[in-house]
Amino acid sequence: MQRISLTKTAHTVIQQHVHTGDTAIDATVGNGHDTLFLAELTGPNGKVYGFDIQPSALASARFKLEQHKLGSHITFINDSHAHIAELVPKSHHGNIKAVMFNLGYLPGSDKTVITQSESTLTALNATLKILSSQGVITILAYPGHSGGEQETRSLQTWCEQLDKHRYTVSMLHGDEQKNTSPRLFVIQLNR
Repeated sequence: MQRISLTKTAHTVIQQHVHTGDTAIDATVGNGHDTLFLAELTGPNGKVYGFDIQPSALASARFKLEQHKLGSHITFINDSHAHIAELVPKSHHGNIKAVMFNLGYLPGSDKTVITQSESTLTALNATLKILSSQGVITILAYPGHSGGEQETRSLQTWCEQLDKHRYTVSMLHGDEQKNTSPRLFVIQLNR
């Protein structure tokens, strides 16, 4: 079985929803790959909010965006994604076209600093309230690292409890369906 790039799959999904001038959120900036992707999609007339609790992650992402001559329409927020609803201006609530989560730890950094189930689920609940009716949420989860299995289980349970009349949820495995293989969750509002 050929390995699926879940990051590329997430990007393909997001491209179907985000266009120039739109607003999007990178809920876990990390090294800034998804932030850069969203910045390119939204263009200079759009808006991207990037959340991360680690200042080094935000500095790395800021540098990456500067190298690509982007950044004027990006707002980096050194805070937990659990505070999305409070820190994204109310004028954007209901207009967010995409929110991307890439859970786990910052590659090349301290592997004990990881996303936590409680803050992730708080962020997801808030995201559902501020998402556009044409919006999408992508969540890459990694059960193979310490703490990742519990977070992935919590995420899967949360997804299963969403109102099936309101939301469509799909889940893809990166490799054959092993317990430790990464998973991509995609959540869309039913129209």
